Amino acid sequence: MESTEDHDAEWKWLLLSAVLCGVFLLTAIALERSSFASVALWFYLLSYAAGGWDALIDTWQNVRRGKLEIHFLMLAVAIGAAVIGAWWEGAALLFLFSLSGALESMAMARTEREIRSLFRDSPKTAMVMLPTGEISEMAVDGLLKGQLLRVLPGSQFPVDAVITSGQSAADESMLTGESLPVEKGIGDTVFGGTLNTWGAVDAEVLRPPTESAHAKIIRLIRDAQASKAPSQKFTDRFGTPYTIGILLLSFLAFCWWHWGAGLPVWQESEGQPSALYRAMTLLVVSSPCALVISIPSAILAGIAAAAKRGILFRGGIALENLATIHRLAVDKTGTLTEGEFQITGIETVPSGHDDELLRIAASLSQQSTHPLSRAIARAWRQKQGVLAPAVSDVESVTGKGVRGKVDGEMATQGRRSLFPGAGWLSQFSDPKPGLTEVLVEGQGLVGRILLRDAPRLESKPLIQELQKMGIKVVMLTGDRPESATLLSQELGLDEARSSMTPEGKVAAIQAWKQQGEIVAMVGDGVNDAPSLAVADVSIGMGLRGSDAVLEQADVILLNDQLEKVLIAYRLSKKCRAIIRQNIVISLGVLVVLALGSIGFSIPLPLGVLGHEGSTVIVVLNSLRLLFTR
Repeated sequence: MESTEDHDAEWKWLLLSAVLCGVFLLTAIALERSSFASVALWFYLLSYAAGGWDALIDTWQNVRRGKLEIHFLMLAVAIGAAVIGAWWEGAALLFLFSLSGALESMAMARTEREIRSLFRDSPKTAMVMLPTGEISEMAVDGLLKGQLLRVLPGSQFPVDAVITSGQSAADESMLTGESLPVEKGIGDTVFGGTLNTWGAVDAEVLRPPTESAHAKIIRLIRDAQASKAPSQKFTDRFGTPYTIGILLLSFLAFCWWHWGAGLPVWQESEGQPSALYRAMTLLVVSSPCALVISIPSAILAGIAAAAKRGILFRGGIALENLATIHRLAVDKTGTLTEGEFQITGIETVPSGHDDELLRIAASLSQQSTHPLSRAIARAWRQKQGVLAPAVSDVESVTGKGVRGKVDGEMATQGRRSLFPGAGWLSQFSDPKPGLTEVLVEGQGLVGRILLRDAPRLESKPLIQELQKMGIKVVMLTGDRPESATLLSQELGLDEARSSMTPEGKVAAIQAWKQQGEIVAMVGDGVNDAPSLAVADVSIGMGLRGSDAVLEQADVILLNDQLEKVLIAYRLSKKCRAIIRQNIVISLGVLVVLALGSIGFSIPLPLGVLGHEGSTVIVVLNSLRLLFTR
């Protein structure tokens, strides 16, 4: 994939070539009408060279790969025009063709800049804390996992890291679009490229720069731009056959006009154009330039428009398909709820060991990215100011919990299904609706931690709007029926399914798909990855979601706002509408001009103007997506 600088350089060179082509053309026409007519031919040749060099390079590269496409047709017509002495028509064709190509390239460069403007340049050096206590400046590319960094106020975090000392706040707007700084303390993760606003902190490198969240997003956007939408793949497939067909049609038309209608091959006769002239006009107007560019220009503009709003589409397929969904399945924690749990109570047996139970739970929680685990680990750090003890022999049980050795003794934490047959469970009644329990066993203690996650009330208008559009919104959660029902009533969901395992979520989505529905799934955790994989369109919540979600999702909502689903859906619908408009415009102009060139004798310059004009129109129509409110 070319960089922004490559695109900028390309359109500038193409525009310069088009301008030179036009200047040489006008000079040749002026000389031809003066007493220096003999010199005009040289300026026509210069005009041909300036306007045709890019098409010649592309044609040569495609012919070597066994492909014939639009540039070949344009060169064939320009050379044919020169053969019959229609120099100014051929030069005018190359001028408009090169100008159209420059405008297309400029539009793509604008799209690329819209995306690149979302990200500041990452820092090139970092302050590394050596074992001797000294601080040394080092290139970011050479940083390794586990190294300690010192990050001063006003500077950017060089890589993804976890804070080991100090407090501050990070401006993550360049990643998430959220303008308010996010508070950071011991144990919190900071992302490479984000800004340390006010406090000096020490941080441990989590992953190399090439694996940072910033780098992943850039990579995702590059992949998205390279990925082709279904409609674009269709146009790619008929490129070479169409070109061969148009060449054959033009040849047959030439044969008819010459031997059937009696037109001369080269020269005009009694005001009638030659057979070759009319054949070349048909060749020009039948070239599908506008049709070929109509889809990729809309897809790239749509991806850029979404990225500006904190939404990443993983390619044209996702951008086209989101508008076709019938049902939206949504995970509960972190999507329909805030995802930032607060501890409301701790119960232990024997009683009075709250801090010890929290310490064990925090140690295990540091091994997980689940919102419940994050809340427990955060509560311990805020209370004690240090990280909980490290855990060994960690075993994660998908959808149930985690096990590991804390201080050399096995400890277990998770939901009730992780403790089958345990007699002590009877000492803890089911929590009240709206509360979530995390059960803990270890070091002679058993108990539970009660947490509360507030619903995202701002999601209610989104749900209502989607329902008005005919989309069913369903919650899939592993939580208890009581909590699921309460949240469903608060947000006005169509349906809520509770006590679901990851396998159960997959089965539910597959059942809907078998009924002929197109299903989108929204999730943010590792346990959501299987259901995201089976959904027609998968939507991941934010950078703070798991790597599995970030790699799996077709659409990523960077700032953890479920309301962005509606924006993404509307952008998808608008992109599909613009693609349809572009196809109608390009095909309509092509058919009208082709019929006009067959049934009437339209001038070659008029055919060129209509052909290139339709190309510019569809590109400008696609760019409207960048300015969508």
